[in-house]
Amino acid sequence: MTEAAIEIHDLHKVFGKGRDRVVAVDGLHMKVERGEIYGLLGPNGAGKTTTVEICEGLQRQTSGEVVVLGMRWDNGQAEQIRQRIGVTLQDTRFFEKQSVREVLTLFRSFYDRGRPVQEVIDQFSLGEKSTARTQDLSGGQRQRLAVACALVSHAELLFLDEPTTGLDPQARRQLWEAISGYQTRGGTVLMTTHYMDEAEKLCTRVGVVDHGKIIAEDTPEGLIASVGGGHIITAQIEKLADRIAQEQVLALPGVQDFQLDGDTLSMRVEKPHHVLPRLLELLLSKGLPVDGLTTRLTSLEDVFVKLTGRHLRDGEGP
Repeated sequence: MTEAAIEIHDLHKVFGKGRDRVVAVDGLHMKVERGEIYGLLGPNGAGKTTTVEICEGLQRQTSGEVVVLGMRWDNGQAEQIRQRIGVTLQDTRFFEKQSVREVLTLFRSFYDRGRPVQEVIDQFSLGEKSTARTQDLSGGQRQRLAVACALVSHAELLFLDEPTTGLDPQARRQLWEAISGYQTRGGTVLMTTHYMDEAEKLCTRVGVVDHGKIIAEDTPEGLIASVGGGHIITAQIEKLADRIAQEQVLALPGVQDFQLDGDTLSMRVEKPHHVLPRLLELLLSKGLPVDGLTTRLTSLEDVFVKLTGRHLRDGEGP
């Protein structure tokens, strides 16, 4: 059988010593199969970027095993791995006086095999900026250039660390098409993202990372089904927690679970059209005016909150 694109066993990464000791990755296990787009989701400081950088050869693990395309960075195979991967870092810095074409030509020269530079310029709509210096590019244009540098090779495996940060909606869709097209041609992608719609649209499988471990892993559909699927009703009600009891919310027909966060009530339900009339009756009986009311399908963001008690963008750290 063909080996997996990435295999990680019991990965640990510790920074510093003594009181300054920080455990970034804590016994992480993961496998990325060839031909899939695997997404790592987690708040800042969860360990996902550190994990990706170890796979890219930019950092060395404290302990554990990392196998990339059947090879190991510490086994004299570093150059062979570099020829077969493409990388977009979370923060890419360019030589400010170089033009877009010069940057792509430079990156193309790092590989024995690669794509025509003009083809990549056209794919990422950088034609009008091909002679512009990188210091004159907008944030979104710089990000498009960073991803183009990763795709100027004929890499078998792409690492994309939050690749669409700073892009406008049209540019994001262009990049999604480029990533999907790369997968269709047989490529494999390991990516991190803070955008739930991006993960649901692109990823074959998703791993949820928290405190340096993968705490859940499945297809986006499978993860959503694991928390019951259905719909989310969100109501904004002033002084809600002081005026309504949890038992009263659970007594509403069809409420599977709920959260009270300040003045916001979020309920997961199977049939919103059955729950909404009874919810409004309850609020009216308590004299509670509704400042806002929305319904939507359960998403990966809800999965993350259910698993960790935090929203995806919560948390700080490296």
